[in-house]
Amino acid sequence: MKSDIPSIIPAQRVSEIQEYYFSRRLKEVARLNSEGMDIISLGIGGPDRPPHQEVIDTLCAEAQKPDTHSYQMTVGLPELRAAYARWYQKHYDVTLDPACEIQPLIGSKEGILHISLTFLNPGDGVLVPNPGYPTYSSASRLVQAKIYAYDLTETNGWMPDFDALERMPLDNIKLMWVNYPHMPTGTQATQELFKKLIAFGRKHNIVIAHDNPYSFILNDNPLSILNTPGAKDIAIEMNSLSKSHNMAGWRMAMLASNKQFINWILKVKSNVDSGQFRPMMTAAIKALDLPDSWYSDLNKVYADRRAIAEQIMTELGCTFDPSQRGMFLWGRIPESEPDSESLADRLLYDARVFITPGFIFGSNGTRYIRISLCATEANLTRALQRIKEYNSTK
Repeated sequence: MKSDIPSIIPAQRVSEIQEYYFSRRLKEVARLNSEGMDIISLGIGGPDRPPHQEVIDTLCAEAQKPDTHSYQMTVGLPELRAAYARWYQKHYDVTLDPACEIQPLIGSKEGILHISLTFLNPGDGVLVPNPGYPTYSSASRLVQAKIYAYDLTETNGWMPDFDALERMPLDNIKLMWVNYPHMPTGTQATQELFKKLIAFGRKHNIVIAHDNPYSFILNDNPLSILNTPGAKDIAIEMNSLSKSHNMAGWRMAMLASNKQFINWILKVKSNVDSGQFRPMMTAAIKALDLPDSWYSDLNKVYADRRAIAEQIMTELGCTFDPSQRGMFLWGRIPESEPDSESLADRLLYDARVFITPGFIFGSNGTRYIRISLCATEANLTRALQRIKEYNSTK
């Protein structure tokens, strides 16, 4: 008998991606917590502290107004773009024209897809770091681009090997993703690296897309690739208030580049969304104009947490580079461990601590784990104690 149930098949792109690792893993953590396991999560890099009180107060006051709830322009408030420009001038020494060189984003994760849709045709090549943020690869698959992974290794200081890059099929490659301070390794940006990247992009007509959300975390010297001479001609930089201002759930981000790139990206974005909530944009302006003390106070909290995270790494027998920046700690697991996934699983089920196995960032992360600093000192200390107790029973 013929079934009345329609046989619906999704687009092929759906089969080429998986549900985001943390989406899947957090469902498992929630299941374990429902069974009374009380898992301590050191996995996701989502700030656990609130934004500045003045930012919250601004949002509340603006939301009370009767005329702030309509659709907004995709390009965002002129005042917001001007605030981003001031922020870049003050902290990165980069001059941006707020009228045509800045595009607000509903989170930089959204920007990754918009940039990919703007510059990549099906079959075009895209350079993606290994290890690196998984969304670079998933967005590339969604637009049916061809991924060329470029190796980042501890031996090479987690920096691109430009000799190896020159041996790739560069005639087919249109876009390169870079991210410094690097996630997950915490490697700091350098002006020398940015100069090499811009020269590489200009030589081969490859757009350099730099994802820069971590430059204020445990870092006294924020750098922007757009400070490099000639960068605007070939580079796009994304930035975000998620980490620097504890506004992850607000989805307030931006990208900056030359006028032509911005216009092309706007053509894509304006067909996808209808702008951001006006009160949140107004509150973001307040955040962008906060004094330097905001960042120093934020980093004191992260420094205290980082000290405990280093103790956890040491207790696990891992080695790490103390010069790392950002809100994670990246460590190499002992040779006695088979891989990062099995270590993370044992810690989750036996020690009731959730850490991130490095394999999810690429094959070069198989021998590493990542600890998030987005947990209170109390919870980090509890996690350390649980791991010590777990080690004593092995």
